[in-house]
Amino acid sequence: MKPLMQWMLRPGADAPKATLSIRLMAGWVFFWEGVIKFVFVNQGVGRFTKLGMPMPEMLAPAIAVLEIVGGLCLIAGLLTRPFALLFIGEMIVAILSTKISLYLGTSPLALPPVPPQTGFWAVMHEWRSDIAQLACSLFLLLEGPGPWSLDASLRSSTRQASRPTPMPTTHGGSAADRSHAATR
Repeated sequence: MKPLMQWMLRPGADAPKATLSIRLMAGWVFFWEGVIKFVFVNQGVGRFTKLGMPMPEMLAPAIAVLEIVGGLCLIAGLLTRPFALLFIGEMIVAILSTKISLYLGTSPLALPPVPPQTGFWAVMHEWRSDIAQLACSLFLLLEGPGPWSLDASLRSSTRQASRPTPMPTTHGGSAADRSHAATR
C-alpha cells in the first residue's frame, strides 16, 4: 500500500513538459463544469435528479466542489494523480449514466437538437468531451503532472530540506580522515 501511495504522490518529473497543456485544458474544463452546476440548477441538482442519481441535493454540490477544487489542483499541478483518479471515476459514471440511455433512445435528458438524436452516431457525437476528459485524466494518472507543477516543486523543496548538510572541516581533509588519523 505504501508504494502505491508514494507513486500517487510522485510528480512524474520525467513526464513531458507538454503535460502542462493537458493539465491546463482538463483542469479548466472540470473547474467550469463545477461552477456551472452551482449557477444553473438544471445542470446540477436538476440533471442529477433526472438521471436518477441517489441523493441529488447532496451529490450534485459534492461533485461540483470536486470539479472546482480538483480542476484548480490540476491547473496548479497539485495532487494531480489522486484528482486524476477521481476524475476517471467521475467520467466513467457520467458516460454510463448518460450515453447508454442516449443510445437506446430512453434518455431522460433533452435529446440533441438535430440528427443523429439516438443510437450509435448520437453517442459518438455527444460523448466527445466526456471521452476527451477521460483520456486526459488517464494520461495525468499515468504520467503525473510533469516538471512544471506544484507537486514537482514541493517534492524538490522537500528533498533539499531533508539532505544532511556536510560538516565543515577546520584542519583540511574530511572528518573521516581526521578520525582515521586520530586512531593511528
